[in-house]
Amino acid sequence: MSFIGKHKEGFWGTVIFHGLILILLLLFGFFTPLPLPGEEGVLVNFGDSKTGLGKEEPAPAPRRRTPAKQEPAAPPVQAPTPPPASSSSTPATPVEAKQELMTQDYEKTIALEAAKKKKQEEDRKKQEEIARQKQLADQKKKEELERERKATAEAEAKRQAEIKKQQAIEAEKQRLAEIERQKQAELERQRQAAEEERKRREAEAAKIAQINNRAASAFGSGAGSNDSKSTGQGVSYPGGNQGSPTGGNLNNYGDGGTGSGNSGNGPSFSLDGRHALGLPKPNYPGNEEGVVVVSITVDKYGKVSNAKAGVRGTNTYNTSLLEAARQAALKASFNADPEAPAFQTGTITYRFVLD
Repeated sequence: MSFIGKHKEGFWGTVIFHGLILILLLLFGFFTPLPLPGEEGVLVNFGDSKTGLGKEEPAPAPRRRTPAKQEPAAPPVQAPTPPPASSSSTPATPVEAKQELMTQDYEKTIALEAAKKKKQEEDRKKQEEIARQKQLADQKKKEELERERKATAEAEAKRQAEIKKQQAIEAEKQRLAEIERQKQAELERQRQAAEEERKRREAEAAKIAQINNRAASAFGSGAGSNDSKSTGQGVSYPGGNQGSPTGGNLNNYGDGGTGSGNSGNGPSFSLDGRHALGLPKPNYPGNEEGVVVVSITVDKYGKVSNAKAGVRGTNTYNTSLLEAARQAALKASFNADPEAPAFQTGTITYRFVLD
């Protein structure tokens, strides 16, 4: 196998690579720009010496004219000597011409430098003014953004405060609604309990009335009046016709005994729709008998809030008995009734009997 055939991949790769290089050189490397660029001058610092020291150009030396050199007088001859030429007609030497040209160029250079410095100063001031205006604009924009940020923060704070206020109002409304619901539920429970209690008492009263009617039929008509509408009499719960079958109609509810049954001294009360939970007996302060009627004021919770002894029905004016009855009435208690008036009036009757 030949060398090219053995290394044909390297051979053709080399040929293609150098062909591409040649094409790039022909396209981008071998051309002359036309027209040709013009030649530019070079600035040269003018002076009057090959050496110098300093940073600023010195002022130009005053121009002066060099006097023309006098030719030595010729030996005396007979011919008349021409008059000497005046200094004004002496032509300028090459040194003076060069001096004047340098002075003019220096003045032009100073004028150009001054104009250049003035332009640079104006450009500097203009740039400073532009920078100042830009700084003021940036500062104004920054202040405006800061004001907007503060306004946005204040608005957000007010919105959050309003939301919290509304949430507090809603929470308070819910709390009050819950309290009202519990209150209504408690009132409904008490009403139902009172209604059940009333029905129970009516059922017991009807049952006791039936028993009393049977007892009255067994023992006779008794001492009661035929036109009475009462279903019971007495001072103890749950009701009935308290007393002794052998007693009289004196409203004394003691243990009784043989005879008329006048030895009892229990209190009785009159309070519409209520029953007594407790009627404490008064302390017996002396050896005098009598009946004391006490006017009482009862709230819906069954507590006696006021008591006044000696109202209609009282047959004694003993102050000791009146005060003992009043103190006992203040300690009495009755059943609670949510549907009852806020303050309900009634009476308690105390009978002081000597043994």
